[in-house]
Amino acid sequence: MTAYAPITAVLGPTNTGKTHLAVERMLARRSGVIGLPLRLLAREIYDRVVREKGERAAALVTGEEKIVPASARYFVCTAEAMPLDVEAAFVAVDEIQLAADPERGHVFTDRLLHARGTEETMLLGAASMRALVRRLVPQADIISRERFSQLRYAGPAKLTRLPRRSAIVAFSSESVYAIAELIRRQRGGAAVVMGALSPRTRNAQVDLYQAGEVDYLIATDAIGMGLNMDVGHVAFAERTKFDGRRRRRLTAAETGQIAGRAGRFRDDGTFGETADVKPFEDELVKAVENHDFPPVERLQWRNADLDLSSLRTLLDSLAAPPPDPALVRVRDAEDEQALALLASDPAIAGAAARPDGPALLWEVCRTPDFRKITIDAHARLLKTIFRHLAGPHGRLPADFMARHLQQLDRADGDVGQLAQRLAHVRTWAYVANRPDWTERPETWRARAREVEDRLSDALHERLMQRFVDRRTSALVRGLREERDLLAGLSADGAVTVEGHPVGRLEGLAFRTDARGSALAARAVRGAAEKALRPEVNRRLGELARADAADLTIGDDGRIDWRGEAVARLAPGPEPLRPSCVLLGGEIGAAEARERARRRIETLAQTMLKDALAPLFTLSDAAKAGDLPGLARGVAWRLAEAGGVLPREAVADEARALSPAERRALRALGVRIGEYSLHLPALLKPGAARLNALVRASGDGRPFLPAPGLVSLPADDGAGDAALAAAGFLRCGPLAVRADMAERLADLIRAGRTKQGFELTPAMTALLGCSLADLRGALSALGYRRLKRGPDPAKAEGELWGMRRRRTPAAASAPPPADSPFAPLAALRPAKPARARRRRPPTRKARR
Repeated sequence: MTAYAPITAVLGPTNTGKTHLAVERMLARRSGVIGLPLRLLAREIYDRVVREKGERAAALVTGEEKIVPASARYFVCTAEAMPLDVEAAFVAVDEIQLAADPERGHVFTDRLLHARGTEETMLLGAASMRALVRRLVPQADIISRERFSQLRYAGPAKLTRLPRRSAIVAFSSESVYAIAELIRRQRGGAAVVMGALSPRTRNAQVDLYQAGEVDYLIATDAIGMGLNMDVGHVAFAERTKFDGRRRRRLTAAETGQIAGRAGRFRDDGTFGETADVKPFEDELVKAVENHDFPPVERLQWRNADLDLSSLRTLLDSLAAPPPDPALVRVRDAEDEQALALLASDPAIAGAAARPDGPALLWEVCRTPDFRKITIDAHARLLKTIFRHLAGPHGRLPADFMARHLQQLDRADGDVGQLAQRLAHVRTWAYVANRPDWTERPETWRARAREVEDRLSDALHERLMQRFVDRRTSALVRGLREERDLLAGLSADGAVTVEGHPVGRLEGLAFRTDARGSALAARAVRGAAEKALRPEVNRRLGELARADAADLTIGDDGRIDWRGEAVARLAPGPEPLRPSCVLLGGEIGAAEARERARRRIETLAQTMLKDALAPLFTLSDAAKAGDLPGLARGVAWRLAEAGGVLPREAVADEARALSPAERRALRALGVRIGEYSLHLPALLKPGAARLNALVRASGDGRPFLPAPGLVSLPADDGAGDAALAAAGFLRCGPLAVRADMAERLADLIRAGRTKQGFELTPAMTALLGCSLADLRGALSALGYRRLKRGPDPAKAEGELWGMRRRRTPAAASAPPPADSPFAPLAALRPAKPARARRRRPPTRKARR
């Protein structure tokens, strides 16, 4: 471009309206070109120009995208893609302080020095560029602009305590995704903005934030480059970044550029760091608040006047020294590294020996590495492209382009996979936008744009699915706005709030799902309970009128109504009179809850009386005094034990029972066996299950063997009382049903001789146990082995001695003091004191 005056440098911090001013000045001219630092920002400005001047007047030129109508007058470009052969009335270069960037700085320096408009040139950037602009562009008129709003330091804060409308800044995709996950769980969701996103995905994410569907924006430093959003606070989750060469700390100017996104126009903003980041130093805070940063001292530079006559002259001209001490030649530029690698390949060097070869190879090497892979892998792709372009056809084959784009045209995968495919598509979009690299560039541009749009939409959806909980977001927003949330209940019990499923009404209890933050859970419960109160009251009314047939008692002691738990058994005044506690229903009326509870309790006790009738009859007889003598005490203890009582616990009383007392007990259904006293009617599965549940309602879990089992390994967690309530006796390693234990006693009596009795397979078959368990059970019952059999694995020939009577501590212990049968303990004859055997004196004592 030919240099023309005037040149204006507009310098100042963020939120001074520099870019807005440049666009206004451009649109006031007959034509213009503006160079911007990001493709995302270029798209934003392009959309504005289209709105004001129409599509036919606006052009968008970036590395991966070209929209250039024949009548275009205003070119919106990235700095690298600015058309240097277009003569425009107005030219602007934005963010000129990027001329100091190690990777892209030489491009901005070139535009700073050479991009000029015929009527006006405007250079936009930070105040730290003042000295270098004055030195390198002395004819420029420098204008300083003040920030429209104040920026102040707010200090550190936890991620979950950040204010609404906050932007949280990190410098890697992994960090951005991790923070977004946390914000989704705690605050409902977040939008994500990164430079690697396509404009379509970025715009969808920004719209999500700007529309208020989420209150948090998780971003990289891309937001520092003029992306205008309604951000009130900027929180730094990291203070170091990888700049392409090394990981380093942010400079004060970079910190200020990003922090300056907080507060737009006249609205003040704040900045700070998250709680797990080292706090900002006082000097840095002061510099950011006052927009006072050290001046930029050196700019990156590379010779733009290249000698393309040969590869050697091209390399030499690229290595030319800068013309001013304020300029530093760029080092390790990506395109120069690729050129050096390809030039060292004899085949490539030979193909580039033709007159247009160096220019073509240099143009290929300037293809950006959007994939961010190693330079060797990037060079291999460039080598393939150059071979096709330098071949007989001079174009990339159609099947070559189609194959690569087809491989990427897949919308499956997670966020990372889709983002990687988008990066690959950007490479092929760049290739398709080279006018002379393909046969039908318009076709391939459209195809690349189609694939990019499809991947962009899929990526936006994945970002929404992963990082936005619409339900929590809507609930938190409704709670914040202090408005009533709309809740509903479906016929199957599903509960919705603001159209989002939030849980179910199960019986009388509202069960919320576990998603969302505590704040959202509070909003859910408040709205749901308000909507569910009439339904809960209705169900309580039906329970108050229920019949016994409507209720069932589950194995866990819960009482079900219509297949859903509504109450549970709880300790009552007596073991056979449990009370009931409602499960849920707190939002119902207190009177309705109490009526329902009493009705359920009455029905449960009725069900127990029907199922455990022999036990109730025995207990009533003992209380009423209808039994003679010792029979009354035995009946009382048997009823208290739940219907099964080890005989050794009442050994003396059982031996002392008269024939009349025995007949009275048998008339009540009591069997006085060898090992226990029990009620056979209570050993039926249904009665045993209910009995176990009632006994366990107060102080433990019930012992509930599967129906049909006659023995099973004794559960160390179940006490003897729990076993007895289910109709079982503890016999060493086994819990044996009481009637089966008596049948074992019958087998022993049938086979006993003077020497003892032999073990038989019938005994193990009866108990359904192993031979080892049978031996353990017999030992626990008081038997002892007299003779081993020839084969330890078999029962034949193994002789056991007869049972010895034992009186355990439980049998000799007196009944409780508050028992009505405590006076009977005085009637028990005292055992004579056992004479103590006198030990003979020792030899020393005799002396």
